[in-house]
Amino acid sequence: MRIGLVRHGLTDWNMLGKIQGQSDIPLNTEGRRQAELLGDRLLLTEEYTWDFVISSRLSRAEETGRIIASKVNIPLLEPDPRLNERSFGQVEGLTLSERESKWGRDWHLQELGQEKDEEIQARGLAFMEDMWNTYPDKNMLVISHGGFLAQLYRSLYKERYTERIGNLSLTILEKTDLEWVPLLYNCTRHLLGNKE
Repeated sequence: MRIGLVRHGLTDWNMLGKIQGQSDIPLNTEGRRQAELLGDRLLLTEEYTWDFVISSRLSRAEETGRIIASKVNIPLLEPDPRLNERSFGQVEGLTLSERESKWGRDWHLQELGQEKDEEIQARGLAFMEDMWNTYPDKNMLVISHGGFLAQLYRSLYKERYTERIGNLSLTILEKTDLEWVPLLYNCTRHLLGNKE
């Protein structure tokens, strides 16, 4: 079994540096273009084949999944709330400077209604285990969010992977015995063609 983990495309709040969390912010035009580019890569140049797409319930992930599923011509399953972004409580909708002016530079260490790391990791691992038990012979694309994916990777690999998860990045994990082996991590080469 292989799972391709993808962060949703760009939104206006991403561009402004605002934390989205579980606020339901849609893709912008660039985010849709990014999803098209990854769809093209998966269809034309990627060596792996995919059986279906599943996303979080937030519209930016659902739309990203819909665009990719349409390009690759595979089904889009019902969204799974376990893939939703971390809830950031009071800091959702705020930029870094706004967060720091309200709560100081250590705002992230304060109790502001954020979902705990352990809670995110638990739902991420539960999702992975459920997919392994339900679809052991399938390869799936999973569209989620940067904060969620960062915590999932931390739960699987500790501090081995810590770089920021890019919009429309692709990570591919393969299940071998008891472990998820990374075949590709946080790759955005499909976005570079028209950008540089």
